[in-house]
Amino acid sequence: MTTKELSGRPDAAYWIEKLSLTRHVEGGSFCEVYRSPGLLPAGALPDSFKGDRAFSTSIYFLLEKEQFSAFHRIASDEVWHFYFGDPLCVYEIEEKGTLKVHRLGPHAGQGEVFQAVVRAGNWFASAPAEGSDYSLTGCTVAPGFDFADFALADRQTLTEQYPQHAVLIEAFTR
Repeated sequence: MTTKELSGRPDAAYWIEKLSLTRHVEGGSFCEVYRSPGLLPAGALPDSFKGDRAFSTSIYFLLEKEQFSAFHRIASDEVWHFYFGDPLCVYEIEEKGTLKVHRLGPHAGQGEVFQAVVRAGNWFASAPAEGSDYSLTGCTVAPGFDFADFALADRQTLTEQYPQHAVLIEAFTR
């Protein structure tokens, strides 16, 4: 064990190094952990997919305080997993405009959960909860993630579509 491991809680830099995390286009740091070798053919998938997809993919994902994952959407359901650190809020805007806030973390008595699901096609963003230093999470996507199915939100367009969430959209778009 390293001195950092023996001395108490590791900091974000520790996880970035140990898990070989790199910067993610939407914000934060990540590393793909798994991509299934099996493929689903495009013809067996809904039109929202732009080609064959792996059965499943999985990543580690870390956000530090004052970082956020910008609003985006993908063609698959995404299961978020809490691993370590402080609570993380995942903001999901459903197609009809309903806002769901998933609070990932270790304190079930405070409304936190270890896993949360963001449905395919919904816009979502995430950020460490107030007072958090960092959150180490993971995401499992099935059918597997591919950047061809990824859309980063345009602030003006998303605000026009969901004006009731303008403040949140302003905070979590680039």
